Amino acid sequence: MDAFSSSFISTLSPTTIIPKPILTPSSCNYISRLNISSVRIEDKPATQITSASTTTQSPSTPVSTTTTSSAGPNRRVQPTVPTMIFNAFDDIINNFIDPPLKPSVDPRYVLSNNFSPVDELPPTECEVIQGSLPPCLDGAYIRNGPNPQYLPRGPYHLFDGDGMLHSIKISQGRAILCSRYIKTNKYMAERDAGSSLLPNVFSGFNGLTASAARGALSAARILAGQYNPANGIGLANTSLAFFGDRLYALGESDLPYAVRLTSNGDIETVGRHDFDGKLFMSMTAHPKIDPDTKETFAFRYGPVPPFLTYFRFDSDGRKQPDVPIFSMTRPSFLHDFAISKKYAIFADIQIGMNPMEMIFGGGSPVGTDPNKVPRLGVIPRYAKDESEMRWFDVPGFNIIHAINAWDEDDGNTIVMVAPNILSVEHTMERMDLVHALVEKVRIDLKTGLVTRHPMSARNLDFAVINQNYVGKKNKYVYAAVGDPMPKISGVVKLDVSKGERQECIVSSRMYGRGCYGGEPFFVAKEPDNPEAEEDDGYVVSYVHDEKSGESRFLVMDAKSPCLDIVATVKLPGRVPYGFHGLFVRKNDLDKL
Repeated sequence: MDAFSSSFISTLSPTTIIPKPILTPSSCNYISRLNISSVRIEDKPATQITSASTTTQSPSTPVSTTTTSSAGPNRRVQPTVPTMIFNAFDDIINNFIDPPLKPSVDPRYVLSNNFSPVDELPPTECEVIQGSLPPCLDGAYIRNGPNPQYLPRGPYHLFDGDGMLHSIKISQGRAILCSRYIKTNKYMAERDAGSSLLPNVFSGFNGLTASAARGALSAARILAGQYNPANGIGLANTSLAFFGDRLYALGESDLPYAVRLTSNGDIETVGRHDFDGKLFMSMTAHPKIDPDTKETFAFRYGPVPPFLTYFRFDSDGRKQPDVPIFSMTRPSFLHDFAISKKYAIFADIQIGMNPMEMIFGGGSPVGTDPNKVPRLGVIPRYAKDESEMRWFDVPGFNIIHAINAWDEDDGNTIVMVAPNILSVEHTMERMDLVHALVEKVRIDLKTGLVTRHPMSARNLDFAVINQNYVGKKNKYVYAAVGDPMPKISGVVKLDVSKGERQECIVSSRMYGRGCYGGEPFFVAKEPDNPEAEEDDGYVVSYVHDEKSGESRFLVMDAKSPCLDIVATVKLPGRVPYGFHGLFVRKNDLDKL
């Protein structure tokens, strides 16, 4: 997720696929008639200007995989008799034991408008309708996000969708869009079965009775040979990372999935990657890549000790030994972290595993603890064990994403910039009530004093920087404007070098009435030029017009006072709202 969202009601548009219920205090009995079947959701096919044939697995650099798969055409599979019997029991659970009463897990509410899924789109040429694409945009912008393969049979949270990549490959001013599912083991098993097989992680375990019922049904499916959980249950729906000359689709509940782009712009899944058996269980969807050393720093977290494990990859992508962190004494929701040149910084926030709420309150196993004091953990970047790990209490500081961190005062002070989630108790179910305040935090390692101050009063998250400044002092941040989250109405540029009690927004671009985008991404004009100015480049994002139903790709001048649009690309297919992305340059694409 990485990436957080909740349900919201928005104006019905032509792209709405799932009807929205009218919710009143007395209308919850409509749930008993939910009975949503496992059928595929599709958009009408886009008119193709130039398309490529369906992809097949091509010989690529061997990786450690448990599965390799092609991106072949969708197959319509008639569920077997055992599958239909299991689905009948699933319907009983979904309609009578644990119906989706809350809007945050009602699929007809969550999957409305441009959150509704789309079908795969083969490589299709796009039309540049405004300006021209800059020559430095030679490569591909790829964004990840949830896109359920089947209509949910019961409760559904936005985090639960199968991962789909939306890639716009740019070369010599031309653009080609392609949308493909990441062929995870879960996706392939359910595609072959013609039905969803596993309960949704974020929405399927609300209360002891529902958890026991879905757990028993899942066990029965496994015993019947419908699915092998040893192959992973992840969705790979959160982000992407390029390191060790490989491109990975990431979701923090599983191992990375290696993917590649073909010369014609198609997307192929290479396979689940365990780094020669050295990576276990899972990995964060937000690894940090040092632009100077080319090392990659990452972690995993889980519900059993050690609740946090830190590790890194060398510049060739070889995994180094784990560093278990036993000083984290209870499971916490660790979605992101930060690195400086000397340290890795982790946030132990008020969101964590909450089994008592699930058992006695009928809630999700992931929840908030208002009595917990948030804290920041600091460990040397190259630590071999946790002996030098230090924790600092920071009351009221709950971060989901970290923007950047750096060292000051000869390494005696760490500065971190991150959005602080206010009203954190609403994060999982009512993100429209959450306000994210970008703050600058200073950790004095000598005195143990932690100070913080806000950089802006706006509701900002999904922020990025020039990737050449990861772990180093930077000046500019590009952040998405929540209106409210998870809808993003524009992007702002902040100057984080400004002093306290100053508004740090120096430029902004709002998308217009009824238009919403996603996480922005900064692409430097000259990434290999050490003399280039930090903000000399472009900010890119997908934007959707809910009135016309059209999706577009915007390129904005990062140095201009209003983030001027230098190019607009009309997309041949709808791109749903999603999570995180990145720009991969042609010379890196050629290595895949």
